Amino acid sequence: MQITKNMVASIHYTLRNLEGTVLDTSSGRDPLHYLHGAGNLIMGMEEGLEGKKKGDKLNLNISPEKGYGQKDDTLVQKVPRTAFGDQEVKQGMQFSTNQGGVVTVTHVGLDGVTVDANHPLAGVTLLFDVEVMDVRSATAEEISHGHVHGPHGHHH
Repeated sequence: MQITKNMVASIHYTLRNLEGTVLDTSSGRDPLHYLHGAGNLIMGMEEGLEGKKKGDKLNLNISPEKGYGQKDDTLVQKVPRTAFGDQEVKQGMQFSTNQGGVVTVTHVGLDGVTVDANHPLAGVTLLFDVEVMDVRSATAEEISHGHVHGPHGHHH
């Protein structure tokens, strides 16, 4: 069986940046299960896995455009320190915004805090080592919900 639209694929992966630093891995965990063609993975990953089958091993070099996009400098801004109340704020912390997004603190000053609403991997070329562990047909329910359900079903 090949990975195509509406198939469930199970993969093990290791993600590195261009410097070789491991950013994420499924090693030591269950494989990642996803519904192919439902937008559950970044575009470059889905494109690279299209047509692959159980047992295939591949290396994907994904540009920012097919990953998390280019960094948008307009999404970086300085906000007053008072916007955080008396809460402790440190570089690297993440906060939810009133608009439903997430910002990462990149600098803390005496009077202001610089936050970045870009995805942390925006602008980064992503290098994936992937092994396809399994491929199966998705159930009608998985297709209608747009994601994989576990072995004991899924409750919304």
